[in-house]
Amino acid sequence: MERAKRRLRQPIWKIIKTVLLGVVVILIAVAIIGWTRALQRKDRLEQQKEVLEEVLKGEGEQGLLERAGVTVNEIFYGEPGLSVFIGGIDAYTYSAEEMRNIAIYEIANRSVVHITTITVDLNSFLEVLPAKGTGSGIIINEDGYILTNAHVVESAKGIEVKLHDGTSYQGTLVGQDIENDLAVLKIKVPSDVQLKPIIFGESKSLKVGQKVAAIGNPFGYDRTMTTGTISGLGRPVRVDSNIVINGMIQTDASINPGNSGGPLLNSKGEMVGICTTIHSTSGQGQGVSFAIPVETAIAVIPDLIRHGKVIRGWLDATLVQLEPSIVKHAELNTEQGLLVSQVRSGGKAEKSGLRGGTQQVQYGTSIIYLGGDVIVEINGIAVGEYNDLYSALTNTQPGDKVEMVVIRGNQRSKLKVELITRPERFEWTLP
Repeated sequence: MERAKRRLRQPIWKIIKTVLLGVVVILIAVAIIGWTRALQRKDRLEQQKEVLEEVLKGEGEQGLLERAGVTVNEIFYGEPGLSVFIGGIDAYTYSAEEMRNIAIYEIANRSVVHITTITVDLNSFLEVLPAKGTGSGIIINEDGYILTNAHVVESAKGIEVKLHDGTSYQGTLVGQDIENDLAVLKIKVPSDVQLKPIIFGESKSLKVGQKVAAIGNPFGYDRTMTTGTISGLGRPVRVDSNIVINGMIQTDASINPGNSGGPLLNSKGEMVGICTTIHSTSGQGQGVSFAIPVETAIAVIPDLIRHGKVIRGWLDATLVQLEPSIVKHAELNTEQGLLVSQVRSGGKAEKSGLRGGTQQVQYGTSIIYLGGDVIVEINGIAVGEYNDLYSALTNTQPGDKVEMVVIRGNQRSKLKVELITRPERFEWTLP
């Protein structure tokens, strides 16, 4: 009996073992098939990715979407990302460019103010008459500080600032930087008035051909927007004060009288420059306009608010601009540059190795000293006259060391000269 039971159990175990083995084999097969399909799917995705990248590269986003069967009439590159206009032309509202322009204006226009100045003028009978001037300004913070051009508020006896809603407030000049044609004003508004500061961008990444917009008050028309492109970068421009401003942004966006002090904006509505001047033979915009890079404004605004002026570096030396009679008398081998007549005894310039002259001569009504160094370059900027010295030291501070090239005798030498605080009155001799 027991033997019969054992014989009966043996086939059952064999069946169980066979079933278990079969299940294991099936699970392994399923895993292998799944793994194989995953590899195939990954390969297909990689291949599709390569194909899509080629389509995107060759035909752009619109071509990519159309390959997927989506009819795209316009593509709008907005702040949230990529948006598309899908459907028939009957559903059309604005083009992508129009939408971008509208967005720029909505972002920035309330940050632009209209500045009216009162100056004093004399008529042909020497009678004192009030005269009005207009320009633009940019709200830079909620405390009422406004950035504009220095020439907009030059000699102003009164300043009126009008906001986007038409309300006007008296403006006070806080500080100005003639060398960069920038000034900061301040208005005091009621506590229930909310000012909208401009969004600061950067100009370092600008490219020629990039779209820009200008908002200002040309001919008194409030917050007018014009668009164009960047047509040049790093331009040295001589402004009305006869000072050269380096690194200017050139644009073909229409800028006219009254635009001065308004923002130049990128496609995000960020300020990348401050409109300041036009190149014109008629006094109106002719396709060549200039803006001060926003980084320049960022660098000087704190000093203008804190000190009313920009604290810059200077040379503690008496300088003489070369002119033919000096070049001939001193037998110099350069016709342009600044002669170092004297250096302050024990000063930074002397300790840095800059040498003054020793031969005393009468020059007009002044006494100068010949035989000293002739400065011809500072920080890579050629120095031929005083305006070049201004430009070379514009972005410096007391204690900075500048790379200087001087002509000493018949040789060119390089020096690192430490700067002092620029004095109120400069010690130099005019030709």
